[in-house]
Amino acid sequence: MSSCLTLKKSNCKNCYKCIRYCPVKSIRFSGNQAHIIENECILCGQCVVVCPQDAKQIVDESEKVRVLLQSGAPVVVSLAPSFIANYGTSITQMREALRKLGFYDVEETAVGATYVKREYERILREEKRDVVITSCCHSVNLLIQKYFPTLLPMLADVLSPMQAHCADIKRRIHGAKTVFIGPCVSKKDEAQHYSDIVDAVLTFEELSAWLREENIEIERSPSRDEKSRARFFPTAGGILKTMDCDRQDYTYISVDGTEKCIAVLRELENGSLHKCFIEMSACRGSCIGGPVMEKARYTPVEDIMRITVSAGREDFDVPQPEQVYMKKHFSVIDLGQPQPTESEIRQLLAKMGKFNPEDELNCGSCGYNTCREKAIAIFRGKADMSMCLPFLKDKAESFSDTIVRNTPNGIIVLNDSLEVQQINSAAMTMMNIRCASDVLGDQVVRILDPKVFIDVRSTGRGIYNERIFLTEYQKYVERTIVSDRESKMLICIMRDVTDEENARSKKEEISRNTVEVADRVIEKQMRIVQEIASLLGETTAETKIALSKLKESIQDE
Repeated sequence: MSSCLTLKKSNCKNCYKCIRYCPVKSIRFSGNQAHIIENECILCGQCVVVCPQDAKQIVDESEKVRVLLQSGAPVVVSLAPSFIANYGTSITQMREALRKLGFYDVEETAVGATYVKREYERILREEKRDVVITSCCHSVNLLIQKYFPTLLPMLADVLSPMQAHCADIKRRIHGAKTVFIGPCVSKKDEAQHYSDIVDAVLTFEELSAWLREENIEIERSPSRDEKSRARFFPTAGGILKTMDCDRQDYTYISVDGTEKCIAVLRELENGSLHKCFIEMSACRGSCIGGPVMEKARYTPVEDIMRITVSAGREDFDVPQPEQVYMKKHFSVIDLGQPQPTESEIRQLLAKMGKFNPEDELNCGSCGYNTCREKAIAIFRGKADMSMCLPFLKDKAESFSDTIVRNTPNGIIVLNDSLEVQQINSAAMTMMNIRCASDVLGDQVVRILDPKVFIDVRSTGRGIYNERIFLTEYQKYVERTIVSDRESKMLICIMRDVTDEENARSKKEEISRNTVEVADRVIEKQMRIVQEIASLLGETTAETKIALSKLKESIQDE
């Protein structure tokens, strides 16, 4: 399958919206970027519709159509009947506008729908089938081919209205090239897969952009043609409205929306449905709810009213092609998906913290419906562990709890009402609290002076590294109190500095004692010096007297 959907780099992170809405989970994540798995995709276009980053893009074939127009061949448009809902005008006005772009002619795909509904009626009349599923919607066809291959015999082997009409155009107009214009992504793939019928496909959005570029306006002038019953085809139950549902032994069912289609297909697999003709459309509301119907248009009710007003009560007056021209072959498309064993699934679940069935929350935040689906997607390389938000949350909480639990600092968390929300073992040890449950939910006044917390709460200004003495606990602590305004929480971190304070006090005592001893020694030394000085003074005086006397004695002689 060639790629009809492309991706552009975007802020595609922790969203998983495309997976959540993808009915077959054909999207994988790598490097925080979504990637469409082409062989698993059914091209329903839901990822295009829901992506908040506009990361999914439909391949534009406008340039291809321009080349066809320049080729000289007559290029004829097959215009999907939902154009009435999208543009609110008649086929005449659409033909006039598109001819200005260079198209040879414009016809309604509803003509092909008439061929198809007649073939469905023939199958019900002539063939002995238990269940018949319509094959107009290519996304439904892909869904059955890829995910419900055992039901392929139930799929009507009939061309889609687009193919039936374009094949008819080529039979009638020699050398004609055909361009289908409609609200569908999957028609691009259908045209490529079944070659030589439809040469190019444009969406309504692509056509509108082209018309704006050429300054061509479409005049709004709705009209009604009595022979145009197939215009009901793009509405929910529209195929059945056009058919003669006169087989009394058959039940006629209309199903729209991929989720409902899958539910019915599962019932068919289980063998609980028999003797029924089932109209299936992947889009809710059928084709008028298509992913490429222009967004700023009308309401769904207005769309249906526009179709209803324009559609007649009789078929288009066209001859039915031979049965051989209406045949279409469907084959199984093998996805080749590896299937993990139960043991491998359990191992992957365990890595996500899902050890028991009650651990499997099945919250869908990763985009998958169940944790088991997510585990299988991981096994197939389509997802990774980080996509499980509860797992990441538990992991982050476990990591933070480990830090809080093992830090030597006491931590107390209070709410805006000053009630204890969390307390770690270090804080409990500081304050002689036996069990956390003894204080959790209680006012902080029960264990600490609330004044400082009230001040921080009212001013929003934190207190950092304040050293205080907790008299009631005979502890010195260095505390920091901060306010988290977003969560309306107060966080108190306390470091027990009692040993430091005691060591400091002891050091100060030693210093003080040392100073006192030094003072006493100095004083004693001073006294000794003074005594020595006194003794030296007396001796010196006596010596002086003796020498004087000796001098005098010598002089007298």
